[in-house]
Amino acid sequence: MAAPAATKPATTIEAVVFGKAAILRALIVFNALFALQTGLDAAYLWGGVALPDGLSYAAYAHRGAYPLIATALLAAGFVLAALRPGSETSGDPLIRRLVYAWVAQNIVLVISSILRLDLYIGVYALTYWRIAAFVWMGLVASGLALIIARIAVGKSNEWLLSANLATLSATLYACCFINFAATIANFNVDHSLEMTGDGTPIDTEYLRSLGAAAMPALDRLYMHQFGNQTTCLADQMMIDDTIAEQKQWRAWSFRGWRLLQVLDKRGPLVLPPPTQPSQPSVPDR
Repeated sequence: MAAPAATKPATTIEAVVFGKAAILRALIVFNALFALQTGLDAAYLWGGVALPDGLSYAAYAHRGAYPLIATALLAAGFVLAALRPGSETSGDPLIRRLVYAWVAQNIVLVISSILRLDLYIGVYALTYWRIAAFVWMGLVASGLALIIARIAVGKSNEWLLSANLATLSATLYACCFINFAATIANFNVDHSLEMTGDGTPIDTEYLRSLGAAAMPALDRLYMHQFGNQTTCLADQMMIDDTIAEQKQWRAWSFRGWRLLQVLDKRGPLVLPPPTQPSQPSVPDR
């Protein structure tokens, strides 16, 4: 009797997409692409190469921040799907080294994006959203580092998710104790053109939009410009609102109480001298 013909094992979609050979090729391509981007960042950020014509620091920072979302999600999703605990690929030494190199390059890209944002702030000053970008980039870097730790110690995906949630919770809790309004105001005043002679002109309207927490920084600006604690109607209304708010027990806060202690020491307020309109020239009669 003739022996039955050997049947070729069926190839599943999972084996094609997440097979050992496919993952190896993907990691080689990913590392090559990220190495190219890292080299460009090194040239522009650390090598002192001028930005191309027509590319502002704002556009340069945005191009570094927005693609970071896609690269971080790509790195996390690929690692979690390809290096499942107990899989064939998770135990391959070459694949593990390539994953380490790729995630490390992701971390370098995060550092480059932070430096881009720092250059951007140096030109356009500090705002709430730019501080949020700093915090978010730090969370991305910590998440990538946790991915490396998860592979190195052989933890599960549930451990990685729990570690990221713990990091996020700790970050949000720590941010509750930071006076971001005062931080923004102090930074913008200290690095303004009016204080240093080199920098960005101060945007007093934005500082006033931060609330009374910006008044100590504005006082330093007024002292530097006018030699006294000058104020305006908008400043006085802002201070009065803060005083009225702190008198309500539901709105009272320790930070607001400390701010009032500083505002009480300001002394008498001096209004800026009104600008005299220029006299029109009288024609000779």
